[in-house]
Amino acid sequence: MAVRSVLPYNLIVVWVPLLLVALVVSGVACARVCRDAVAGDRPAHGDALSVREAAYLAGGPLRVVDLTLVGLHRSGLVLLAHTGWATVVDGAGGRDVLERAALGAIGPGGQARIGDVRELAAGAAGVRALADGLVERGLALPEAERRVTAAGARGVRGAFLLTLLLGACAVLPAPAGERGPLAAWFSLPLVASGLCLLIARADDPGHGCWASPAGRRLLSQLSAHDPLTALARRGTEVLEPELRAAFRVHDRRHPA
Repeated sequence: MAVRSVLPYNLIVVWVPLLLVALVVSGVACARVCRDAVAGDRPAHGDALSVREAAYLAGGPLRVVDLTLVGLHRSGLVLLAHTGWATVVDGAGGRDVLERAALGAIGPGGQARIGDVRELAAGAAGVRALADGLVERGLALPEAERRVTAAGARGVRGAFLLTLLLGACAVLPAPAGERGPLAAWFSLPLVASGLCLLIARADDPGHGCWASPAGRRLLSQLSAHDPLTALARRGTEVLEPELRAAFRVHDRRHPA
């Protein structure tokens, strides 16, 4: 009891330093996310998107390749088997630069794994030109900004988890009568980092850090009923089972 009266648990010795760390870490992470969100909202040009542009904004280069491969499959130029292989039916049938890039990625043998085709075709010049055009119009984020946005999302996620950990370290060992006030103090940085985490998730998971705020606004205006638009926005999860399986067999990391 004498020790408790000199250095009480409830104030200085343990929980105040932990709270200060949580406040500083959460404050820095939240400021970074908010700054990135404001910086990314630049003036945009154009009020319409092609389906391939929508695919890039929603899922990046791989989504553009997926859309192209599905178009080739449905036009009978390429067969996408549920086993995960792409087979060229008509190698001279590429109707534009992206289709020719996809056919070229399959290779001279006329058959390749879909996962390999996706990775190779995603780096084609036609996909890069599509991306550059969207960046120039203010609808897509440049590469440097994508890295900054992704780092900010990771930072605020880490701040949220760290605040939870520090709060648990302070609250759980405390006497029962002191846990309520301590939890209330730690709820301040926890709520702040949680709100900023929602902001960061708006820039990351749904659109993979590819679209700018203006690009996301245009994406949200697209019809959800058109099959190609649904594929561009949501990925291969909207395809029929056999065709969806073709993209899953050899690429378990494929984004929806």
